[in-house]
Amino acid sequence: MTEPAMTEPMSPDQLEAALRAIGRERYHDRHPFHGLLHGGKLDRGQVQAWALNRFYYQSRIPLKDAALISRTEDPALRREWRRRIEDHDGDHEGDGGIARWLHLTDALGLDRAAVSDGRGILPATRFAVDAYVRFVREKTLLEAIASSLTELFAPAIIGNRVAGMLAHYDFVSPEALSYFDKRLTQAPRDSDFALDYVRREARRPDQQQDVMAALTFKCDVLWAQLDALHHAYVAPGHIPPGAFVPEGRG
Repeated sequence: MTEPAMTEPMSPDQLEAALRAIGRERYHDRHPFHGLLHGGKLDRGQVQAWALNRFYYQSRIPLKDAALISRTEDPALRREWRRRIEDHDGDHEGDGGIARWLHLTDALGLDRAAVSDGRGILPATRFAVDAYVRFVREKTLLEAIASSLTELFAPAIIGNRVAGMLAHYDFVSPEALSYFDKRLTQAPRDSDFALDYVRREARRPDQQQDVMAALTFKCDVLWAQLDALHHAYVAPGHIPPGAFVPEGRG
């Protein structure tokens, strides 16, 4: 059902409260798959499937950030947003978030070339992530920036993930989870900047509705990826043709 159009603008504080309410309701920390992952209820093959599919999302973050940078004429905004690409791509070979995620997939016993090439990822993963890149490329700059606000809610899930996985999986080490150490400082820095931008620039009712819709869309992108993982590797366990098959399930 379509929400009725707003006729009066919200204050910046009201807009922020509305955005945070969307996160409380729709962020993917509420998905059952994360409860299984963090609670030690998955086997090694299921954790491998999660890490493999999540890598595709990680690998596309610099692409969507580069698309956003290409659309702004503000050097200050470009400089700020460029840090996100540096965080993921690093300053040299073997550095950055993408390289650290590959350390995780290495530790889980996945073939690095296959992971890097996206071999075996679920069709829904590819569709959802590509839709996110396309959203950032095609929507307004304000909507593109607002879609990144899921990072407001990332630190809590990261803490739960690291603690839970280290407690329950003997095949996971602190070194393998080093990606998340950096994100505990990067995500708040990035979300603070994006939130300040949205509070300042979303002044009209239509703009405010657009940024709320953008955050909702991004939450849906994250949720859809977990839906696909749960369907393929937990219940009912229908792995689509061409997707990764854990050892012993062939």
